[in-house]
Amino acid sequence: MIISQPPSIFNDVMGPVMRGPSSSHTAASVRIGNLTKQFFKYDLASFSVEFESQGSLATTYKTQGSDFGLIGGLLWMELDDDRLLESAKIANENNIAVNFSVTRFDAEHPNTYRVTAIDRIGNKYCLIFISTGGGMFELKEINGAPVSIKGDFFETLIFIDASNKDVLNKHMERINKLFPDPDYCIVVDGDRFILINIKTESELPSFVRKVIELFEKVSAIVHLSPVLPVRSRKELKMPFSDENDLLIVANEKELDLWKMAVHYEMERGGMLPDEVIQMAKHILQAMDCSVRTGLEGKEYKNRMLEPQAVKIFEYEGKIIGGQVIKKIITYTAAVMDAKSSMEVIVAAPTAGACGVIPGTLIAVAEEEGLEEDSALKGLLAASVIGIFIANKSTFAAEECGCQVECGSASAMAAAGLVQMFGGTVQQSLTAAAIAIQNIMGLVCDPVAERVEVPCLGKNILAAVNALACANMSLSGFSNVIPLGETIDAFDKVGRMLPAELRCTGGAGLSKTPSAQAWFRKLENQIED
Repeated sequence: MIISQPPSIFNDVMGPVMRGPSSSHTAASVRIGNLTKQFFKYDLASFSVEFESQGSLATTYKTQGSDFGLIGGLLWMELDDDRLLESAKIANENNIAVNFSVTRFDAEHPNTYRVTAIDRIGNKYCLIFISTGGGMFELKEINGAPVSIKGDFFETLIFIDASNKDVLNKHMERINKLFPDPDYCIVVDGDRFILINIKTESELPSFVRKVIELFEKVSAIVHLSPVLPVRSRKELKMPFSDENDLLIVANEKELDLWKMAVHYEMERGGMLPDEVIQMAKHILQAMDCSVRTGLEGKEYKNRMLEPQAVKIFEYEGKIIGGQVIKKIITYTAAVMDAKSSMEVIVAAPTAGACGVIPGTLIAVAEEEGLEEDSALKGLLAASVIGIFIANKSTFAAEECGCQVECGSASAMAAAGLVQMFGGTVQQSLTAAAIAIQNIMGLVCDPVAERVEVPCLGKNILAAVNALACANMSLSGFSNVIPLGETIDAFDKVGRMLPAELRCTGGAGLSKTPSAQAWFRKLENQIED
């Protein structure tokens, strides 16, 4: 039995570094395509994907990048590869037949991909994936066999003829000798076969692979490498999993919230403190680059909005709230402009909410003249709030609306700001709780099925909310409802939202006459 792995800062919360427009669509799709390709030793001949007609992908897979992301992953492209938009053309040049369709089938998740891939010599795999938000995914089924593969282990898949139970027992004896202590070893029944799934933290030695290749009555052996930056392993003992544990450890060790984040990810990823900090620096640098890129006013042909950040950046009139508010709005909009132009951004926690954290932390650090590492500390502190949300809820708007994207980002940014201004761990938790309480119930109703309108405005709303909540907490406001209870409530509220208001384009602004006119206009541009 697989024990659910605790979330990782650099898997689940801060990242990936990617090209827009959507982490649950584009980034997850690249990873799904990459994992699918690993099933085959030979070149692919065909690749088809079905999207369930009642799910969110049925209406958004083209406009939010699932199509080119999947193909890019098959072609071994990275998440930030500048060739992603050309992936379909490249696949055609490589004689890979690609097909996407919308059909009716039973799907447990709104972001379900039913994949069928065949290589040049006829090997075929039917795979069912789900995208779970923020670029994370799960492979749920292989040729009818239930599995749970999330791209965080090295996976060895051994397919055995279902009639050979004696052979299975013999192989399991050999496996127990080869793997005296695997992370996990699961046996499941498929369609006329038995599947042995061995999960390990490290890649198998070549001699072990050679022994497995000699197993009799085995129809196929597949080796999968991780596609996530932080690997998993069994028996992880995390320093905290909720706010109560956090406060106890922080008080005992006299650690600020950012140091608690380092402590957490050291245990989660088996890393040294400097490794955690360097990974966080890489994330912050990528965020800063996305701000600068957006300020250049990047254009992209198939979008509704012309560059927006430059308008307020160059505005010489009086700004209500002064320069801090101006810079927050400018930087938040700049990152969203970069995302909408297919430039590199960081999904923190998602691409749909990517403007909030850099828009607040970097802007405030600059405008207030804070120490050089203040934004880095704020980023790490913010990630702890993301861990709590990932533990109790989701970052996928398809499951719980925009409240879990922009709302989560706002809570994270609020906690980060408190850290940057010397607040306590408790004050960061309070700011995060108030931020979520303020945005609870926020729907996801993208116009023309794109991550632009009202996404830009909601990112700015979330960024300014973060600033207000940080100030409220630092000055002594009470959150009344603790963070953990607040997250529980916001998850329940999100799941009560109708499917039409969860990133499907089925209601809200998506269905206004003006939105429908934009949809037709942009669709015609694609066809032209």
